[in-house]
Amino acid sequence: MSATGTIDRPLTHDPQKQAPMTSSASEPAGSATPVFSPAAAYTARQNRTREMQLIPEALARAHMHERLREADAERQAVRLVAARRMQRRAERVSLRARRALAMAVMH
Repeated sequence: MSATGTIDRPLTHDPQKQAPMTSSASEPAGSATPVFSPAAAYTARQNRTREMQLIPEALARAHMHERLREADAERQAVRLVAARRMQRRAERVSLRARRALAMAVMH
């Protein structure tokens, strides 16, 4: 007895041994998924698995890049604050020196 099986009770549960789904005449054209060969399905599964395995690595790389950028911006801000502090100190010293020179000239 050669039974073809139904959707509810397939002849086999192995997807590679099942017949591919085809569209009927009542369905609009292009509504069914294209027929895949078992090798193409295996390759697609392998690629998806590889891509899925690389997602955490890509996220970690992006996170580290962002952290490095933040650290660089923080270092630049600290340098800018120090430069402004030194500039104000130099201006005060310059004013003091000018005052001292003016006092020396006046006396």
